[in-house]
Amino acid sequence: MAKLKPSKGAPYARILGVGGYRPTRVVPNEVILEKIDSSDEWIRSRSGIETRHWANDEETVAAMSIEASGKAIADAGISAEQIGGVIVSTVSHFKQTPAVATEIADKLGTNKAAAFDISAGCAGFGYGLTLAKGMIVEGSAEYVLVIGVERLSDLTDLEDRATAFLFGDGAGAVVVGPSKEPAIGPTVWGSEGDKSETIKQTVPWTDYRSGEVEKFPAITQEGQAVFRWAVFEMAKVAQQALDAAGITSDELDVFIPHQANERIIDSMVKTLKLPEHVTVARDVRTTGNTSAASIPLAMERLLATGEAKSGDTALVIGFGAGLVYAATVVTLP
Repeated sequence: MAKLKPSKGAPYARILGVGGYRPTRVVPNEVILEKIDSSDEWIRSRSGIETRHWANDEETVAAMSIEASGKAIADAGISAEQIGGVIVSTVSHFKQTPAVATEIADKLGTNKAAAFDISAGCAGFGYGLTLAKGMIVEGSAEYVLVIGVERLSDLTDLEDRATAFLFGDGAGAVVVGPSKEPAIGPTVWGSEGDKSETIKQTVPWTDYRSGEVEKFPAITQEGQAVFRWAVFEMAKVAQQALDAAGITSDELDVFIPHQANERIIDSMVKTLKLPEHVTVARDVRTTGNTSAASIPLAMERLLATGEAKSGDTALVIGFGAGLVYAATVVTLP
């Protein structure tokens, strides 16, 4: 029996650089109120959202990803040619094939990097980060680019009072590379498919193509069911991620949850009993819910504003359609 050579990867992996891109158009709640019977006060009290960004025709999934990735690569201090893998998490790239990751890898100037898309909704960044860590430790790539990107304005029903105000567009990216010490903790992840109806696309694309429905498919959700699941179940997952990393909440510097809703964020902070010194990401206020892009965008903003600093220990958790989730503890770049 032949013996295979052992992998020659790095002992550990870490986030080396982060970048973000928000579309130029800023959309206040007043614009949303043109289509739904609500108020600015109601939207803010229910979600914390004041504004969001919507992409124009030129700000495609690929274009936004390339902008965010260029910043992340520069922040990491490497060249695009050193990137050995490109992982893109998105649910709003409307070409079934090829993967948008291949276009991004080419236009960035990578040297034929492995490139693929994943669909894990709002947990997609965590899924991508875990895959990147595995690639580096296994030795199939030295540096991996992980991108979360969405144009959710394309999948928003502006007449749906429950969701019209929630979603925004943008891209966030990180470069993951080798580390001599642990800097990305074990991932606690999973799925609860029995709850898949709580966040979903209204109808399949085939129903729209065949003319069975006239309205373009959109994202819909059962708000109360999602809220309860996120607050109670995801707080447990977040605690499991802390336990897996071997740290307590007192040792945490930053909390970066998926930016779905500020009420969910506040409730998770309370349930986890996070100390006052922990910085909590609240990018949702001005960016809205950008699904897979929300965690890297929030991370980028915290570092840019100085609310978080290099070397801080951060708990990140994403959760959403599937229902799927992923949580881990990382050292910030």
